[in-house]
Amino acid sequence: MSVEIGLPPQLRITDGKKFRLSSIPTNDKLGRQKNESRTRIRDCVDRMSVLQQRLAAYATHGILVVLQGMDTAGKDGAIRHAFSGLNPQGVHVTSFKAPAGISTRHDDLWRIHLAVPSRGEIGIFNRSHYEDVLVERVHPDMVRARGLNPDLPDFWDHRLQDLRNFESYLHRQNIIVLKLFLHISPEEQRLRLLKRLDHPEKRWKFSPSDIKEREFWPHYTAAYEEAIRATSTPEAPWIVIPSDHKWLARVLVAEALLDTLESLHLKEPEQKLSDSLRDAQQALLKGAAKTV
Repeated sequence: MSVEIGLPPQLRITDGKKFRLSSIPTNDKLGRQKNESRTRIRDCVDRMSVLQQRLAAYATHGILVVLQGMDTAGKDGAIRHAFSGLNPQGVHVTSFKAPAGISTRHDDLWRIHLAVPSRGEIGIFNRSHYEDVLVERVHPDMVRARGLNPDLPDFWDHRLQDLRNFESYLHRQNIIVLKLFLHISPEEQRLRLLKRLDHPEKRWKFSPSDIKEREFWPHYTAAYEEAIRATSTPEAPWIVIPSDHKWLARVLVAEALLDTLESLHLKEPEQKLSDSLRDAQQALLKGAAKTV
């Protein structure tokens, strides 16, 4: 079946020079209805499962999905719902926390490059290489602990330039980079943190550091805005998703991936029977006759 692409164009940032996070309201429903969201996601996933098979069959392109957002923004839920019907053999999820062990002695992108999907596969970064210009920018002592100096002139501009160049390189290698920022308000985060505490089965997700990090909300907002402005390009745009409504965010994530898969124009593979395949077919047919 064919599914119309419904991702609003104003959410796709291809030139971030004048971008402001405030230009995209976190609680905007974009004219959608919650009661239609499950059907919409299912339709998208059904179509994506077909295109995923073609992606694997041709193996000419890979897709890297970058999911970023503040704590409780809904990254895990988006993965669980929007990617639920895909073949897990061709989908890999990687979560990046603060560098540890051998990673602290390597360059910033060393561990990132190791997790980039191969052509024919879909990779999902639940947090990503952008942590180096978000968390570490808000907490520069993390940079100093690795022997680097965040106080050098243009340090952060150079890091952002490196990320932009890295994504351009991946694009030239036929790795499509799909960057999704789940945009929530501080009030919505407060309510979601309270919900975690109110429900025993969700308390494991809560950390006292969540409260401490809320104090840095303006700093994170500035860091995200700067990152989106510096790294939004036509070949690797940012898609800023209003995420105060979880159901809407999940629909938009599914639509964004479907949009990306559709853009590759992957037709159903056609393979004529070669002489060797025809011989194999005949051998199998003869084998069936012998077992009857």
